[in-house]
Amino acid sequence: MAGPVLRVVVRVGDAIHSLRAGWAVRAGRIPTVVPFVGYGATGWARVLGRVVLRKPGLDRFRSIRGWRSFTSVPVRDAEVVVTAGGRTTTVRTDRGGIIDARVDAALEPGWTSVDLAIPGRDGVAESVFVVDESVGFGMVSDIDDTVMVTALPRPFLAAWNSFVLNEHARTPVAGMAVLYERLTRAHPDAPVVYLSTGAWNVVPTLTRFLTRNLYPRGPLLLTDWGPSPEHWFRSGPEHKRRALERLVEEFPGIRWLLVGDDGQHDETIYGDFARRHPEHVRAVAIRQLTTGEAVLAGGRSTEGARAPDEVPWLSAPDGAGLSEQLRSEGVL
Repeated sequence: MAGPVLRVVVRVGDAIHSLRAGWAVRAGRIPTVVPFVGYGATGWARVLGRVVLRKPGLDRFRSIRGWRSFTSVPVRDAEVVVTAGGRTTTVRTDRGGIIDARVDAALEPGWTSVDLAIPGRDGVAESVFVVDESVGFGMVSDIDDTVMVTALPRPFLAAWNSFVLNEHARTPVAGMAVLYERLTRAHPDAPVVYLSTGAWNVVPTLTRFLTRNLYPRGPLLLTDWGPSPEHWFRSGPEHKRRALERLVEEFPGIRWLLVGDDGQHDETIYGDFARRHPEHVRAVAIRQLTTGEAVLAGGRSTEGARAPDEVPWLSAPDGAGLSEQLRSEGVL
């Protein structure tokens, strides 16, 4: 239940948003769809994106510092027309301007595109990875300190990484891009899903980082920050748990390789998931933080046994070490 203070905070936030939106419109900003990568199966697609007020003609792919992503004015409850597989569906954005909708569509396996359009404006193409029903392997990867060194839990560095740096200043974890390339080569039809507790605002920045450092394409499943009518803050671990449960429901035939690090909650989340769904976990691969990274991250996980015996639990400080262990387990 939302308390009276939270309700006041939400109302104040709504009023500030209305003022900013009015200023942006008077300054010539127009509703613009920023597409994210989606995923789906042969009969449906989960489309992801965001609608914000932007200057006409602004290149959404340009390199920008993180703070600009958080100052963009989202368009709430915007109507967006999704055209996928010859079928048209109308969806609406949430309070953060986020498009997150599952639409029915007849799609062929592999990479395809769907069209997202605000009524009366030209549409934009969104890439969607369609998973064939025969596919039995997929990968879920954390981002922070798994593919990209961020030391996220330390408040100052978290703010610096999120609001100041652009993707050129972020450091990839050694060997992880090569490992992921080997995995996608060994399993060319497998979906690759990036799961993080970061805010939806930074999807364009993270996408550029992943592309620049040769990580495979895949949808990014992020979350919202800040208060909502129901909660002061979103729970990052709960977001990851819900996302994993949803993937099991959507792809019951896939066994997932879960990749994370030992500096946050990944071991606990993956271990709990493996105990609940051992038949859906191919292996858990944990990247061990360096001593310096562990200090910045607030220490390492102190969990004991984390998964049933039938689920391989692997750990190494970099992609090369994990690659050797995954090869010995028959995953590579």
